Amino acid sequence: MRHIPISDTFHTDVLSFEDALIPTGNDFDRKKWIYVPDYYSEYRYLLGTVGSRPLICVGINPSTAVPDRLDNTLKSTQRIARYNGFDSFLMFNVYAQRATIPDDMDPVMNPLLHRENMKAFRWILEQYEPPCAVWAAWGSIIMKRAYLPACILDLVRLGKEYRVNWFTAGPRSKAGHPHHPLYLKSDTPLDPFMDLDVYLQSLMR
Repeated sequence: MRHIPISDTFHTDVLSFEDALIPTGNDFDRKKWIYVPDYYSEYRYLLGTVGSRPLICVGINPSTAVPDRLDNTLKSTQRIARYNGFDSFLMFNVYAQRATIPDDMDPVMNPLLHRENMKAFRWILEQYEPPCAVWAAWGSIIMKRAYLPACILDLVRLGKEYRVNWFTAGPRSKAGHPHHPLYLKSDTPLDPFMDLDVYLQSLMR
């Protein structure tokens, strides 16, 4: 199943993160799932499972996954979280627009969507005892849009406020980009992202 955006997000009714947290009548097990907003829309701030020690995975942008119907990327994410000793996972994305193919993403960043997405990241980090484990998993797709590296810089700056521990999984690309979760083995260990600052400098060149 593919999600093709009906328009750019400038022409989409984007809820603030606070409003997106308000439950609607969508029927899924809220004791098991975190899903914001809690219905299928042109964007998604969060999707994951309830727990006390989650692995927070940062991908590029959401696709079609919803509670109880994960796509292959999120199935892989969940397996790797379990293997590495986490009781849950949360999928967050550098940019919140749904698009199965990254080429369908907004050509230009929507500042409103990005701002609310950063609120979602802050909300995650405030829910759990620091330091949270954050898995950089955006792959080389980070270069698909000129605005995506700047979005990552904002994420990292925010993460420093909460003493986030950054990790990668699997081999990194020649350019140093962290591996995407898809096609990783279930028993892939997490590796500390020791050279994150150096990577960020290369990303912004």
